[in-house]
Amino acid sequence: MGRRLSFRASVAALLLACGLPFAHASDPQTITFGVAPGPYGDMVKQAIAPSLKEKGYKVVVREFSDYVQPNMALSNGSIDANLFQHSLYLDKFAADKGLKLTKLIVVPTAGMGLYSHKVISVDQLKKGDIVTLSNDPTNLARGLRFLQAMQLITIKENIDPTKASERDIASNPKGLVFKPLEAAQLPRTLDSASAALVNGNFAIAAGLKLSSALKQEQLDENLKNVIAVRSEDADKPFAKDIVAAVQSPAYRAVIDDPKNIFNAFQKPEWMHD
Repeated sequence: MGRRLSFRASVAALLLACGLPFAHASDPQTITFGVAPGPYGDMVKQAIAPSLKEKGYKVVVREFSDYVQPNMALSNGSIDANLFQHSLYLDKFAADKGLKLTKLIVVPTAGMGLYSHKVISVDQLKKGDIVTLSNDPTNLARGLRFLQAMQLITIKENIDPTKASERDIASNPKGLVFKPLEAAQLPRTLDSASAALVNGNFAIAAGLKLSSALKQEQLDENLKNVIAVRSEDADKPFAKDIVAAVQSPAYRAVIDDPKNIFNAFQKPEWMHD
């Protein structure tokens, strides 16, 4: 008995020295994904997790209520990857907060839409009507560019349109009132505001159909969502296995299935090859 205990103690010491917790040495490696409300948790569960499970991983999805916590949790090691943000947001957030985060791969994405319970066309918007939109700098600028594409405003020519704010509106011919709010709150404003610019994930989480939008945004590649990890993990086996899962025929089959909501998402360039 003494020799067995000594042997086990030696193995435990060796595992701890290698940075491996003895109690979980035989457990499958867990990959915890952070997501925001909406369809991307389902994308992980339905399209990504099955391939990872075949390779012996345990996959956990953890939902956060906003666009801040998933990156902070990733940076501090509470989760292993996240899927909720586009490249522009990731790059700005990481730079502003001094975080070392890296995108792995771009995934199909539900675009921003202009939704309303008050009007049935953009033409019906009139002077004084309130339009709500996201208040985080990246998505605020994105919303303003979308409004410009709908010819509801123009943005000053001498500024970077990816950094535009309300102060950079050059013209507002309809006299609309723009009210920036936290992105997660925007669907709730539809009972009071004339219209709201809602990101795809929050629209779906609130039960809005993408097809019900007055207008749908056409996404640039840097506005399509990405899976991100800590930069130090980008070349680790689990990160490479995530990429392989997303690039697999099984993933594409789930995305392309007409019964799934992902079928209406805008695909990244690599999926058009």
